[in-house]
Amino acid sequence: MKVKTILVSQPAPKIENSPYFDLEEKQKVKVDFRPFIHVEGVSAKEIRQQKIDLGQFTAIILTSRNSVDHFFRIAEEMRFKVPDTMKYFCQSEAVAYYLQKYVVYRKRKIYVGKRTFEDLTPLIKKYKDEAFLLPTTDKVKPVIPEILDNLGVNWKQATFYKTVISDLSDLADVYYDILVFFSPSGIESLFHNFPDFEQKDTRIAVFGNTTVNAVKEKGLRVDIAAPTPETPSMTMALQKYIDAVNKGK
Repeated sequence: MKVKTILVSQPAPKIENSPYFDLEEKQKVKVDFRPFIHVEGVSAKEIRQQKIDLGQFTAIILTSRNSVDHFFRIAEEMRFKVPDTMKYFCQSEAVAYYLQKYVVYRKRKIYVGKRTFEDLTPLIKKYKDEAFLLPTTDKVKPVIPEILDNLGVNWKQATFYKTVISDLSDLADVYYDILVFFSPSGIESLFHNFPDFEQKDTRIAVFGNTTVNAVKEKGLRVDIAAPTPETPSMTMALQKYIDAVNKGK
């Protein structure tokens, strides 16, 4: 079956040159975006209930832009003035760049990993005498606490924001040729909103092994998977699939 419509379970891109827009134009398909999950911040009261005193920490470990936003939101709600001496350990350059929204970059002590949390470990180890705070979601990857424990550093984790399933009830009677997922939470949201979902002719595209496993656990079929050596991005995987099935259109 030819592909005419795609639903991506993420917010619409904010950049004009997104490869999804190129895919739309080149393949003459309609691509819609709808986050199946969203993030909600916890209150300062909930942070206090986790026995977190921001003044006790000398370093913050930031794994995402959400962690940046919600750390500074809580600091403001608690009327805590983040000291200039605070050290920031950012998982990637993208997170470090986003940090500039809140601090003057050149005047702060900012340490940047390459991409994965493992890339940060040499930097954290170098400053092992710091008191580290890890502001996270309620669904943090288990590998992160494991790594910090193995490093033997003084650290504490606190839930600053939660991953919440979005209401998709308005999509009940809407059909898409391809559904695109990037996390097991997206699959969880699909079945929370539509418990009787049947795949039938709908193609499912997934990114990452954990998402592949979540799809299979629900008895669904994975039609498009990324990353692979040949298709390292989701848009490339979609492009290849559509090229194959839409021939002769």
